[in-house]
Amino acid sequence: MSNPNDLLYQIALTQINLIGCVQAKKLVDFFGNAEAIFKAPKKELSNIEGIGEIKASYIKNFIDFSLAEKEITFITKHNISPLFITNPNYPQRLLHCYDAPTLLYYKGNANLNQPKIISIIGTRTNSAYGKEITESIVKNAQPYQTLILSGLAYGIDAIAHKAAIQNNLPTIGVLGHGLDVIYPNQHKDLAKDMLINGGLLTEFMHNTKPDKHNFPRRNRIVAGMCDAVLVIETATKGGSMITAEIAYTYNKDLFAIPGKTTDAKSAGCNKLIQQNKAIIFTNTDDMFKDLGWLQKDKKQSIQKSLFIELNDNEQIILNIIASKIQVHIDEIYLQSGLSSSSVAASILNLELQNVIIGLPGKVYKTS
Repeated sequence: MSNPNDLLYQIALTQINLIGCVQAKKLVDFFGNAEAIFKAPKKELSNIEGIGEIKASYIKNFIDFSLAEKEITFITKHNISPLFITNPNYPQRLLHCYDAPTLLYYKGNANLNQPKIISIIGTRTNSAYGKEITESIVKNAQPYQTLILSGLAYGIDAIAHKAAIQNNLPTIGVLGHGLDVIYPNQHKDLAKDMLINGGLLTEFMHNTKPDKHNFPRRNRIVAGMCDAVLVIETATKGGSMITAEIAYTYNKDLFAIPGKTTDAKSAGCNKLIQQNKAIIFTNTDDMFKDLGWLQKDKKQSIQKSLFIELNDNEQIILNIIASKIQVHIDEIYLQSGLSSSSVAASILNLELQNVIIGLPGKVYKTS
């Protein structure tokens, strides 16, 4: 944080009418911190793309900081970590999502930037098969120290969280309300257990009720802060399908477990597979292989480096791309730790040397 008072402005920024996450991100990118946004001249604000005079007026006319002050009191009392979008502990995978939350509230001890994160989602009314396969997948993820992410809902969500606890894996529940309540109420004990090795995350201030319209916003966090989304069981409509569709738009690896054509609980999974939006899940080894988590033969990249001179950045990016069948640009940014300009220059040189091939949707693979 740039100064001790900036948290007040960070929280207030999320309370301004007509200033959503997309506009807030543009403002933060331009001004650098929240306080500077509030203190900027109206003309300078209105000249920013997507802001204009009306939204600039809402910013300049905002004077009621009482809710932000109450929130600071609450998070201080309950040892909650506020994570502004510029905070290095903010989930970095979310930064590649156009509608990344401006501010998150986090209570827990798990690393939100764990190297391997899977979101497991599904119906609230799971079958015995759904429970069994969820528990099996989480157990098989144990050697990879995977963080299990879900929404703390009934059914598959709760099963995934519990399985993570049983296998000593960190698990995060993303909430559609403030941290002063747990919804559903029956999951209070589960939530307490999750705080021991994991945590609870939300973009909503305390006193925010678990209203229906909050959950699609919650779902985009579940979709955005992971490496892959795995859909266990779902009908063709509902929260899991919303999350899956968001994950698809974010270019996340999306997996779905197929089921009988007569099973309503598998209809959504089958639809995602049929539409080529989700990869058919067969077993965890294949999924981890697709994600590049299994050790693979590096001969191809080694051979290429013998005949082509690459600089350090190009070699880093080539190794990332060679570790999987194909890799999205967001994953290259995340794994390389390089600046966007360095990544762009390196990718261009690799393409010009026919080392890699660019595919539609900013996806790359070795040639």
